[in-house]
Amino acid sequence: MSHRVRAALIDEIPEDHGLEVVLEGKIIGLFRVEGKIVALDGICPHAGGPLAKGACFEGIVTCPWHGWQFDARTGQHCLTPQISQTPYEVEVLEQEIFVIFQDT
Repeated sequence: MSHRVRAALIDEIPEDHGLEVVLEGKIIGLFRVEGKIVALDGICPHAGGPLAKGACFEGIVTCPWHGWQFDARTGQHCLTPQISQTPYEVEVLEQEIFVIFQDT
């Protein structure tokens, strides 16, 4: 089973930018890439940097602390295949963004 949690309004996220939200006790980075909203774990695994506060260019998010880069659409680290951030499914209904969480 899964459930969705309202995260933000679509207008809060400009193209190629991120928004950090806390949902279900997790920090989630929301990004608008090519007009689509995507979400991933918002804490960089290197040193805990805030991914959603970093630069996002053509879908690549750069952590503002040390420059680690991830594909915002998949969570995959750009240089090391063994490193990835958890991506989250997103649903947009009218102007509201919902993040889908899997129930455990």
